[in-house]
Amino acid sequence: MEQYDQLKRLIEDADEDIAKAEGGNKAAGTRVRKAMQEVKKVAQQVRVSILETRG
Repeated sequence: MEQYDQLKRLIEDADEDIAKAEGGNKAAGTRVRKAMQEVKKVAQQVRVSILETRG
């Protein structure tokens, strides 16, 4: 499933910024929040796709 692969890539890409944000880097925190919004959007697309294949 393409959306699931995209979701995994988004999380992997945010890994470095998450570590920086935990260290107090405010710019990295902003990037993480933006990435998490995208994760949320793609996760919803995955949910919709699964529901469509079920019904």
